[in-house]
Amino acid sequence: MHLDRKKIIIGVAGILLLAGLVAGGIFLFHRAGGASKDLGIAAQLSQAEQARQNTLQLIREYLAAGEFQRALDLIDKLLIENPDDGEARQLRGEILDAQRLAALDAAAAEAAAVAAAAEAAAKAKPLTAEEIAAQAKLEEQRRLAREEARAREEAAAVARAAEAAERKAAADAEAARRKAQEEEISRASRELQAQMNAVRDLVSQGKASLDRKDYSGARAAFDEARKRLPPGEDRFAGQVLAEVADAWYGAGNADTPEGREATAQAVALAKEAIEKYPSQALPHYTLGKVYRDQRQWDNAVAELKEASRLDPKSFTYAYDLGRVYFSSNRFADARQSFETATSLNPNYEPAWYNLGGTLRQLGRQDEALAAFRRAVTVKSDYAVAHREIGRILVLKNDFKGAIEAFNKALQYNPGDIASLRELGAAQSAADDFAAAESSFNKALASAPDDAQTNFNMAVVKLGLKKNTEALNYARKAANAAPSNASYSYTLGQACEAAEDLDGAIAAYRKAASLDPKYVRPRVNLGSIYLAYGFTNEALECLLEAYRIEPASFEVNNNMGAVYAKKEDWPAAVEHYGKALAVERNNATVRLNLARAQAGAGNLASARDEYRETLRIEPSNWDALFELGKTYASLGDTAQAKLSLQDLIKRNPNYPGKSEAEKILSGL
Repeated sequence: MHLDRKKIIIGVAGILLLAGLVAGGIFLFHRAGGASKDLGIAAQLSQAEQARQNTLQLIREYLAAGEFQRALDLIDKLLIENPDDGEARQLRGEILDAQRLAALDAAAAEAAAVAAAAEAAAKAKPLTAEEIAAQAKLEEQRRLAREEARAREEAAAVARAAEAAERKAAADAEAARRKAQEEEISRASRELQAQMNAVRDLVSQGKASLDRKDYSGARAAFDEARKRLPPGEDRFAGQVLAEVADAWYGAGNADTPEGREATAQAVALAKEAIEKYPSQALPHYTLGKVYRDQRQWDNAVAELKEASRLDPKSFTYAYDLGRVYFSSNRFADARQSFETATSLNPNYEPAWYNLGGTLRQLGRQDEALAAFRRAVTVKSDYAVAHREIGRILVLKNDFKGAIEAFNKALQYNPGDIASLRELGAAQSAADDFAAAESSFNKALASAPDDAQTNFNMAVVKLGLKKNTEALNYARKAANAAPSNASYSYTLGQACEAAEDLDGAIAAYRKAASLDPKYVRPRVNLGSIYLAYGFTNEALECLLEAYRIEPASFEVNNNMGAVYAKKEDWPAAVEHYGKALAVERNNATVRLNLARAQAGAGNLASARDEYRETLRIEPSNWDALFELGKTYASLGDTAQAKLSLQDLIKRNPNYPGKSEAEKILSGL
């Protein structure tokens, strides 16, 4: 059909071109027979006419090639030079007719494509519930593995950030114990002092051996120290055994044979130390750490609580007790312990950081934010604390503050991929798509196959109107997680933006099949079908969406449009009304409601809705025009005149001006 029309247009153009040349020849011949004094004028006219004919020929070539706008631009120039050029005016009409026919052909082709895509999608074998469940299980396993890996990375980062502070706290505690021990030794006799100092030297040798991973040397030194413990000095013996137990605890990896042996030594010596000197806190602390590592939460709590009771001024014991409470999901108790630690040592930044994390778990976001900010006040380069500040600010929709916080985190830890991803997400939420694009590019350089980051990049590319690139990233995300409905939905958006209607329909249908409660893909499918005249298919999709979210603005607005297309005016009125219940000041929906009321014959209601539309949007010319027509239909000629005259006065170029003038002439 499209090719036949084109042939007809070309044929007409050829006839017109021939007629133009014949007319030009007659004109030139007639002028050549005139008086000699007119030869100069004739030459000038002939040159002007030749230029005109050349322009007309170029216009017809553009017309034949379907370059309608270029043809119209040239013909408008001819008509500006000579408004009475009948040939040019006639050709302009032909171009406009051809342009309309081409638009109809294009629309028909697109509608056919939508119909084909809908038919193919309907015939495509949908995934069974078992297949969807299997895919989802596999992806959930992958997701959990990724989350666990990220959690380990974050825990390691937190541990590294706290390492220096914890090391200093341990050193300070060790120094305090040694000072107390020295004071006790100083009160002993010289002979006893010599014995005690010899034991201390052996303990120091054993610790040095542990630092060198010389476990046999350490064991020999510690055994010798134990043999030389002065008889009757249980307090000193308990202190030494507690010190050696804690030294064994910190030696080696608990997952290796040597590490397991070291842990067993730590437990045995700590228990013996408690028997020798029950009122000291250190062996309880050592046992608490061992039980914590073994996830024996109740035993860990009991030992750490006892350590804190025996030494209530130790912020370290309170801090580690808080960590055990947190790990066992006892967040209220954890909060109390971390608050104790911060009151005992306000400059201990790990306690502030962990207090912030606990308060987040308790849903106290503002207090958590304050705690994280105290942490970075104490330690300005505390990268993980800056990241947590950013996360809370995102939840509070303070994207500017979040972006600043994530940038701070990256300033102090440039390799933090988590902060990089979340920076991009915050920038995207702030509509700074160019910056988000840069952040996600850096994140993808480290993890090119990460589904979430590819999904986020697709959203950003759509925001930047880089639709082809968006499609590539959306496809990567959807392929990486084929049972993720959100990824399939975004793939549909990218296909639609890239004018791949087949792909859009298939992706939206898949998203809808993956999540029976997912409204958006159903709404978008309905919108596509409605745009191409498939009202029944559109209504089917939208009814599914309506059953899920009957109060949704998008659902009701689109259902109103479908029913209006079907001229089911009462249903259109109902759904436009429900849409307006959500967005009362939406002028477009209110105008459509007015039209639906008019279609239903409720002219008084239509009049009121038109007036409300104009209150919201005074320059809505269609509403003003249709209000005038409604007044005329209601017999209110005075208001009809006021509305239509106001329209013509305020917008003399309104496309419906001639109709408005015709109505006015009949009032």
